[in-house]
Amino acid sequence: IVNGAAPEMLDRTRIRASALALTCFLAVAGCNKSDTAAPAKSGGKFVIAFSQCNSAEPYRTAQNNIMRREIAKYPDCELIIQDAAQDNAKQIAQIENMILQGVDVLIVAPNEAAPLTSVVKKAHDAGIKVVCLERNILEPVYDVFVGADNVKIGELAGQFVAKYVTSKGIEKPVVVELKGLLGTKPQEERHAGARKFIDPIPGVTVIEDVADWLQDEALKRFETILQAHEKIDVVYAHNDPMAVGAYLAAKNAGREREMIFVGVDGLGGENGGVKRVLEGQLACTFYYPTCAAEGLESAVKLARGEAVPAQLMLEPALIDASNAAEWYAKVTVE
Repeated sequence: IVNGAAPEMLDRTRIRASALALTCFLAVAGCNKSDTAAPAKSGGKFVIAFSQCNSAEPYRTAQNNIMRREIAKYPDCELIIQDAAQDNAKQIAQIENMILQGVDVLIVAPNEAAPLTSVVKKAHDAGIKVVCLERNILEPVYDVFVGADNVKIGELAGQFVAKYVTSKGIEKPVVVELKGLLGTKPQEERHAGARKFIDPIPGVTVIEDVADWLQDEALKRFETILQAHEKIDVVYAHNDPMAVGAYLAAKNAGREREMIFVGVDGLGGENGGVKRVLEGQLACTFYYPTCAAEGLESAVKLARGEAVPAQLMLEPALIDASNAAEWYAKVTVE
């Protein structure tokens, strides 16, 4: 016995002390690793959370479906999707909960720019990698922005409208602009881009209304506009569902042949805008990429600690009767 302890007890004590020292050393070494690669969660998978602003919109549903399909390509990752249902407070609360859960990457499609900026910054400051998906916020408090140029899409739409009224020799044309949800960047940019070319049209009158991206709301709004205006030449809507809503209202009033309808999104499938071009309901739509596959790929790279560009901008395109069949086959695959 040495100092009241048997030799075998001293040996066990020394072993425990050595093990503890080694554990502490490894822990410290782990803390000194580069923070570019987030550690995998329990089960060995990175957790990617997608905060979707409103799954009721067909464009948003397509994003969700594409991400659910694409996540199968990344066996080291799992995907969580939450729908804010076009409610800023709900989206903020959902992201707050994602921060508490400690997800590895947040993909966010902000409902509105100003209300969401603070909570996105909070997530980023908490060490969560952030992908901002096709709707920008007030500050670049994220790692990657994936989207398309909404100003350019607006400009293309404005050019189409101007060319149409000029080619038809329409005097004092009346253009209705159905805007998306106020406070969102796509609404602001699609408006600004289009008006560069619509406002200079000689004698033009522009009637603005807001339909919040929704087909039913556009139908109701356009019913009122039809009652107030005997002459309408063009309807430019910030997305296809609103353009279709306006078309249906005009059809119900027996006036759909008096005007043309221009949309944005260019989704495939039976309910998408490209099908509406093929059917003659829309004169054209402008393809706005869903950005979903690219956004998810960026999120996976961030989770793994791989390099990603700070901005990934995808190209829009005009879809009209001349190329709608080709585009339908292309985008319906998504």
